[in-house]
Amino acid sequence: MNRDTRLSDVLHVLLHMDKANALLTSDVLARSMGTNPAVFRRTMAGLREAGLVRSEKGHGGGWQLARPLCEITLLDVYEALGRPNLFAIGNRSEWAECLVEKNVNAVMADTMAEAATLFATRFGEITLDQIAPRHAVSASVHSHR
Repeated sequence: MNRDTRLSDVLHVLLHMDKANALLTSDVLARSMGTNPAVFRRTMAGLREAGLVRSEKGHGGGWQLARPLCEITLLDVYEALGRPNLFAIGNRSEWAECLVEKNVNAVMADTMAEAATLFATRFGEITLDQIAPRHAVSASVHSHR
């Protein structure tokens, strides 16, 4: 199964953006995510719409944070990415006729809802400044792939 690494990738980029003293281009930031600039821009569109980042087009343009890290939660970023699926677990059938399968579906649905609530609560408590490195790091954005 393919993993969805967008949340991890975007968090990495946002923490580097915080250290930059200038706008960072889509080209530079896309390399950090191991993707191309068009995919990067599509990924970041939701963050821009949510007011987490801003961008300027054209020569001298680029991306920067729209809010300080202490005002951005992991939940903000997760929601701005469109709430990617947390689990790959699913029901055999949504329209079960078998009583056993209906009971299994109900237990799974309740458990998944509880897990999603716990996840959202915890992610809402963590701001990006809490996961930023405490010591000085290079502000240069690098490729990790």
